[in-house]
Amino acid sequence: MDIFQAVVNLQKKGQAGALCTIIDTQGSTPRHEGSKLLVSEDGSFTGTVGGGEIENRVIQEAIGSIQDGKNRRLKYSMVDPSQGDPGVCGGTLEVFIEPILPKPILVVVGGGHCGKAIAHLAKFVGFHVVVSDDRVEFCTPEANPDADEFYPVNMADLPEKLNITPRTYLVLTTRGSHVDIEGIEPLLNSEAAYIGVIGSKRRWLVTRKALLERGVDQKTLDKVYSPMGLELNAETPEEIAVSIMAEIIMLRNGGSGQKMKN
Repeated sequence: MDIFQAVVNLQKKGQAGALCTIIDTQGSTPRHEGSKLLVSEDGSFTGTVGGGEIENRVIQEAIGSIQDGKNRRLKYSMVDPSQGDPGVCGGTLEVFIEPILPKPILVVVGGGHCGKAIAHLAKFVGFHVVVSDDRVEFCTPEANPDADEFYPVNMADLPEKLNITPRTYLVLTTRGSHVDIEGIEPLLNSEAAYIGVIGSKRRWLVTRKALLERGVDQKTLDKVYSPMGLELNAETPEEIAVSIMAEIIMLRNGGSGQKMKN
């Protein structure tokens, strides 16, 4: 398969990968500038940058690039394997690795006023938006027109319906602690990058206490952001959405949340 068609297919499926390109060679090398290798998240690949140990090392670096979302520029000498070189061709080559990542997924659990505002803003800033609610009337294109997917199920059943990955951000805007207490535990055991619960400090303390009594580990509960969002003195659903999405963008991009003028 053509390498560029493989990239297109990867993106159509919403899957992650990394494109590895030889950008410079000196002397004798198994492949030359422009040779490409596309590595999928599971380690499968299309194309080649030379085979053998050099390719094995590039594949491992590509998987790391997919996981951390960062480019890599690697230089390999192929002279002396006893010194750790991946071959004996005699030359050197450089490989640039570029992660190809699908849109991050933001899951809004609770499709009411705040959930709708968060879904709208998340869509605007480039997330793939999922809305889930056990109340079917809140989980439709009419109620939440900015969502890409809908899961009208109980919160506890959501991980069975939706693949939650390290690129998934979970935002719980439910109607009360009783909903969170009954449904959050399976989400806590997922690989989600972020789990936030709306409400006051008191609401989360009530929820946390009940979950501890049910045997949920304290360290697991410490993963939860609640109250979620940055302190903006937000009041309206739209302002609350800005506060929550600001926190998620900050965490995703490694920001500090400090005032820019400082």
